[in-house]
Amino acid sequence: MNYKLKYGSACINIDLNNKSHKINISPPSDKPDKKVFLNELLPLIKQDALSTGVVVSDKTRVCGYEEYLPWLINALAEKGISHNSIRFYIAYGTHPRQTDDESIKTYGETYSRYSFIHHNCNESGLMTELGITSRGTPVRIRKDILEHDQLILFGAISHHYFAGYGGGRKLIFPGLAEKEAIYSNHKLFLDFERMILHPDCQSGNLAGNPVAEDLREIDRMFPSKIIISGILNQEGKVSRLIPARSYEGFLSACRIYDSHYRVHNDISYDNVIASSGGYPKDINFIQTHKSLHNAASFVKDGGNLFLLGECRDGIGNNTFLDIFKGSRSDIFASLGKKYSGNGGTAMSLLSKTSRINVYMVTELNDYECNTLNINKLDSNRFAELASGLKGQTAVIENASILFR
Repeated sequence: MNYKLKYGSACINIDLNNKSHKINISPPSDKPDKKVFLNELLPLIKQDALSTGVVVSDKTRVCGYEEYLPWLINALAEKGISHNSIRFYIAYGTHPRQTDDESIKTYGETYSRYSFIHHNCNESGLMTELGITSRGTPVRIRKDILEHDQLILFGAISHHYFAGYGGGRKLIFPGLAEKEAIYSNHKLFLDFERMILHPDCQSGNLAGNPVAEDLREIDRMFPSKIIISGILNQEGKVSRLIPARSYEGFLSACRIYDSHYRVHNDISYDNVIASSGGYPKDINFIQTHKSLHNAASFVKDGGNLFLLGECRDGIGNNTFLDIFKGSRSDIFASLGKKYSGNGGTAMSLLSKTSRINVYMVTELNDYECNTLNINKLDSNRFAELASGLKGQTAVIENASILFR
């Protein structure tokens, strides 16, 4: 069987024997209906609001912004909200700032016509603290987002390997939060007493998940807001936009997402060949790891994962490789004393590379791959190995959106 798998902005073709099994999902194929969207959104918008803050994702989590932000702006205008009273905030969390050219590509003409604030989690002087959660997370958020009398969060729903789901409430925290506050929430992924990843921190799981429950507690500290959740198809295009004013509306969007992308399959395979879904899902390793995490769940202990992940922007975190110095217990001890960016991601990766063999076709260099305990392949060697695999082999065309 021949498969065409995405890699960055290109594709790689591979031929496999008939024993390969494609793990299927049922992605949506429709497109948003503007009339339906406006009918659902307009009743939620405050008439003549004096100031509206709109929070959007960065280039790593696009949501058709170039096409659909104008729909939102039209709805705001219909409710008497002026051009000058609208401000956009890019929810980077701890991600690096994107360039203006990247922003124009991500948000279209809206970026040139409206005020966009590039959030910087290190600018502590711009933050205010709303309180501390029961799990000890200080809720430090940028002050100016709270000055608006109307907040709108606009982003795509996705799985998240330790927060349960991305999108929705995560746009404002950690999206617009202070760095150490973000780390305080993220470190709940790690069980430092047992030196393991918390077992309830799983894709698609909110119940008993300390990271997700902490985020829910944080969400209650913020004023009322509109959440516009995008459901993406397999190509990363928006198929549906779901406006809501309640947290239940966000949960409803998560259930719709599950209906398309949760795989009810308990089979494990000797080999899994997977694409991260191409750019921007494989823009850097931090983003690619989400696909690695999903695909690895289908691999038997001691089996092989072959992943296509270009990583044109490198690792995605300048200090990530430093985490891997020392033994597993050393790393846990170090993160317990001072949690660093993507520490949970590092431990999650270690849990997989100690269980299975991970091979990647990638632009990461040899040093980076060796540090991550990943075997680097070029496309020719990948095709050669794939054609001669023994045992049960499964293929995942877009591991960034598939989970079980």
